[in-house]
Amino acid sequence: MGAFTVVLILIDVIAAIGLIALVLFQQGQARGLGAIAGGAETFFGKTKGRSIDGLLKKLTTVLAVLFLALTIALYLMTGRGV
Repeated sequence: MGAFTVVLILIDVIAAIGLIALVLFQQGQARGLGAIAGGAETFFGKTKGRSIDGLLKKLTTVLAVLFLALTIALYLMTGRGV
């Protein structure tokens, strides 16, 4: 196993831990009975893309794609994918 593979493994593990942390920081989508009458839609709900929740969602997507790409690359590099 070369040094490049070890570096990729470390980045993959850091990406996995970061992905777990980002998912745990996000709020749940359950809004309770207020969603039935439309009470969940507030003024602040319209700017959700610019809030901390929107930022966490974007970071989660980026880290998930990075983790997926690194995991597939490592699988192919170790010879198991051939």
